Amino acid sequence: MEKKCWYKEMAVYQIWCRSFCDGNGDGIGDLWGVLSKLDYIASLNVDGIWFSPLYPSPNSDYGYDISDYKSIHPDFGDLEIFKKVLDGAHERGLRVFMDLVVNHTSDEHPWFIESKKGTDNPYHDYYYWRKGKGKKRPPNNWDSLFEGGAWEYDKNLDEWYLHIFSKKQPDLNMANPKVREEVKDIMRFWLDMGVDGFREDVITYISKAEGLPSAKVKLPAATGMQYYTNLPKVHDYLAEFKHDVLDFYDCFTVGEGPRMEPDVALSYVREGKDKVLDMMINFSHMEADCFITDFIQRPFDLIKLKKAFTKWQKAMYGKGWNALYMENHDHPRVISRYGSEKYRVESGKSIAASYLFQRGTPFVYQGQEIGMLNTPLGSLDEYKDIMTHNNARIARSLGLGKSTVLKLAQKASRDNARTCMQWSDAPNAGFTEGSPWFVVNDNYRKINVESQQNDPDSLLNFYRDALQFRRDNPVVVYGDYVEHLPKSRELFVYERNLAGKKLLVICSYSEKPVRFDAPEGIHLDEGKQVFGNYENNFVISNGFTTRPYEMRVYLF
Repeated sequence: MEKKCWYKEMAVYQIWCRSFCDGNGDGIGDLWGVLSKLDYIASLNVDGIWFSPLYPSPNSDYGYDISDYKSIHPDFGDLEIFKKVLDGAHERGLRVFMDLVVNHTSDEHPWFIESKKGTDNPYHDYYYWRKGKGKKRPPNNWDSLFEGGAWEYDKNLDEWYLHIFSKKQPDLNMANPKVREEVKDIMRFWLDMGVDGFREDVITYISKAEGLPSAKVKLPAATGMQYYTNLPKVHDYLAEFKHDVLDFYDCFTVGEGPRMEPDVALSYVREGKDKVLDMMINFSHMEADCFITDFIQRPFDLIKLKKAFTKWQKAMYGKGWNALYMENHDHPRVISRYGSEKYRVESGKSIAASYLFQRGTPFVYQGQEIGMLNTPLGSLDEYKDIMTHNNARIARSLGLGKSTVLKLAQKASRDNARTCMQWSDAPNAGFTEGSPWFVVNDNYRKINVESQQNDPDSLLNFYRDALQFRRDNPVVVYGDYVEHLPKSRELFVYERNLAGKKLLVICSYSEKPVRFDAPEGIHLDEGKQVFGNYENNFVISNGFTTRPYEMRVYLF
């Protein structure tokens, strides 16, 4: 019997604060705005909030370059308003999770500023400072994932520092015990305040291979990755954090693991004494229309999506726990990718049912619940995301024209997920009374929270109903997972089973009519249809022909 615990039964709402809601009129989303929307968040029937980084930051990577781990960015407020949000969330039964970013800091963090003062400075070994090979060659040939090479030269020290991401994001040397003590201190600071856990950013990168060797094979923007991904010491460091800090709190941890496979994930999350994380966020199901990165695009492939989900569902069953998501701050809007903007509501419900009823803890990203879409910008200069500009630079270096690269960015940029939240049809979508820091999609007059609040058929109310159904039915949380029709290019069909209860989920990913016949042993007229996105749900000969992006869920 599955061991029950609160993090398996919860659903989580992710807030990227800068674009969520502006409470003080300066055009930037903030914690006053969040405080004003806590009742709305609770109404979604989620059980927790994950905040993308709220800390002070120069915003090279919009908060993922931290200059102070124990404070709040002035754009968002201060610790006093954060505490009000935390208390208000707890009063509504919502747990709060912070983003823990400890692979790197900002180059404006006091530790890094001190580290530049000399090789004998006690903070120098907080980072990877190394001598180069000669005057102009870096210590090794690793690439940065955000901009060119992974090393930046400091002429005053005549040394180079490592940055796997932006040059303004120097990597911390986790092999230094003093750095690990700093991480523990950060954890205790927030947990003692009342925070309920952490989402741990690129946590599988925090250990680097001894000697920092050069890679023998050059890969575009990924050279050297094998020397800092999922190395054995990562497990030692996470076990230390768990033993020394996390085990003393009733808290939750979810790691982010780029290019993660289930067998590797299990080395972190397998139930038992060696478990160091509760869940692992992976990216494999987000590659159904691209190759590794969103920028290398290809037509959407439903079979690839299903294979990814089923692989993780089967591998984790009875061993570990899945983190389920279809959108977050790192990916374009999913309806624009996997669904249909023409059939926005229908495909939005079908996509939602595809993952909300799987086994695992679902995450919902701000705006996903109302079906926000991609927002194509008119020029590359309008994009703010550093990763978009790096991808554009690489694409241009491979010979792609400027207009082609712009089209790629319009589809693939992370900025598609970072446009301002659409609350109403008021100016600036009700996001701010000032001048918004970033664009508002022109479709906000049609797509907004207010217009969907009282519409029983809206996408917003489907998310509410689906998440409440998950709360009320243990088969959704703890049942097994069986996929049907794995070779279908139009239908995603799976069942869940627990203690004599069965859930059958049927989701079309096509405008075209597709005949669905119930799997052997399942009789649709014996079940209750609990969800659908069309009226007049006839069953003929134990099946039906789908309408565009039709979704049905039956409970037996």
